[in-house]
Amino acid sequence: MTFGPRSGCTSTVELLCAVPDHRDVKSTLNWFDMHPILEKTVLSPTVARFVVAASRIAEVRQPGQFVIVRRGPGAERIPLTIADADPGAGTITLVIQAVGKTTSDLCELEVGDAITDIAGPLGKATELIEAGHAVCVGGGVGTAVVHPIAQGLHEGGVRVTSVIGGRSREWVIFEDELRRWGEVVACTDDGSYGRAGFVTEALRDVLDAGGIDAVYAVGPVPMMKAVSALTLPYGVPTTVSLNAIMVDGTGMCGGCRVTVGGETVYACVDGPEFDGHRVDFGMLADRLATYRSFEQEALAKRGPCMLNTLAAGAPAEASR
Repeated sequence: MTFGPRSGCTSTVELLCAVPDHRDVKSTLNWFDMHPILEKTVLSPTVARFVVAASRIAEVRQPGQFVIVRRGPGAERIPLTIADADPGAGTITLVIQAVGKTTSDLCELEVGDAITDIAGPLGKATELIEAGHAVCVGGGVGTAVVHPIAQGLHEGGVRVTSVIGGRSREWVIFEDELRRWGEVVACTDDGSYGRAGFVTEALRDVLDAGGIDAVYAVGPVPMMKAVSALTLPYGVPTTVSLNAIMVDGTGMCGGCRVTVGGETVYACVDGPEFDGHRVDFGMLADRLATYRSFEQEALAKRGPCMLNTLAAGAPAEASR
């Protein structure tokens, strides 16, 4: 079920009880909790972008918010940040990296298939600065997550520089989308594209040039930790998005608890974004590794992800 403000509904009860207009395709799709996949693009060997019908979420989502997705009955629930939305078309964009069984299963869905449940938008929206110069740092699939942040900053009149990176050329994603909102510095670990080296090296040069008012970083935990450590002596406020383990997305399960400033908070309701200078990244990394052995076992039983085959032998576009 999708949640959020709806014209004529002043409470959750009214929202759930309101009868949809079956002449309205978008309303009907949301009512029956089916979210058809309208577009699919393979971005890298294990990353795919999906444009999915979810009109109510598209109408109210804000940068930084996420959804909880379940492929079908009995399937695992996973959190995914909303990478983009088109209220006019009634769609949201989700970028999924195949790292375990559930994400691999999702990545193999095709145009015409449907995701049964998408709950959201959840979490707090990004606190965007209202003036000045901001840097958006994205690593791997995290680059898709900083996209709506960069867009929101740009539309608010803030100058945006995006520093994005991947292991090699094929892992650099959302570069063209980010160029719509400002300058982009692309980095690859192996030097196969853009600037050779880590995003932190490029970020240091940007910080040294001066005039940076805020940094927003999303990516692997080691990257966000390194970015936060780098910006601290510069005195630049740094926001990170924590990809903690989540089940319900409402703070009830406690699986997403993290330590920020010495206090326990819940990424799903208090975040997912926090002050990077106050996050206990060590504890976050430990909690993320809790179920790694179970995930590896499930993935081994499942077999290889077909997305790897598509990326290796087919054009980037995988829509049908």
